[in-house]
Amino acid sequence: MKALLFLLFLFLLGLLSGATATATATATDPAAYPTIPECSVSAGDEELKPVRREIYDGGRIFDISHRITSHMPTWGSTEGLGQFLWLPASMKNGSLANNSEMKLPAHTGTHVDAPGHVFDHYFDAGFDVDTLDLGVLNGPALLVDVPRDKNITAEVMESLHIPKGVRRVIFRTLNTDRRLMYMKEFDTSYVGFMKDGAKWLVENTDIKLVGKTWQISVYSC
Repeated sequence: MKALLFLLFLFLLGLLSGATATATATATDPAAYPTIPECSVSAGDEELKPVRREIYDGGRIFDISHRITSHMPTWGSTEGLGQFLWLPASMKNGSLANNSEMKLPAHTGTHVDAPGHVFDHYFDAGFDVDTLDLGVLNGPALLVDVPRDKNITAEVMESLHIPKGVRRVIFRTLNTDRRLMYMKEFDTSYVGFMKDGAKWLVENTDIKLVGKTWQISVYSC
């Protein structure tokens, strides 16, 4: 049961791990960006508009992660995230390039929990997010609506009639209706999984990945 419960996470598309990449290309050569038609840097006055890429390998990506802002809630805070982005080097101020720095907790906004988040022996053994199975994290998911006045108990889970064979489920709850992710103060009255609900899920479904708005389990001090 523990092996599955650590995969219960706030939601699936915001897997937070650090990565840095640097690339250079001839600014006026569209071939520098072969997957983006007619993409080149211009010194003209036309307005530049970045395009969000949603098509991948014949399928469409639905990005439902929340935008990270200084006013979004974080665990236990009444003041929100606060400043998380700095620009120590700026071309407008004479620097050769724009260089930004970001600092924020790994559990900010839309993210996936690592096995070591709630199990100390996994933490000591180095079970970080890069040890999670990408085959589980990627693929079709079923969106289900949870009765709005209830936490997710065994009774609620049974009433949802989730078909066998479904591996990924997104639970839409009262938290979405209340727009908790848009409030600065962390609200402890959110809807979450009860222990019997999580146990029922493990024992009676084929689900390997769970996502929902706000925290997975009900709040406990």
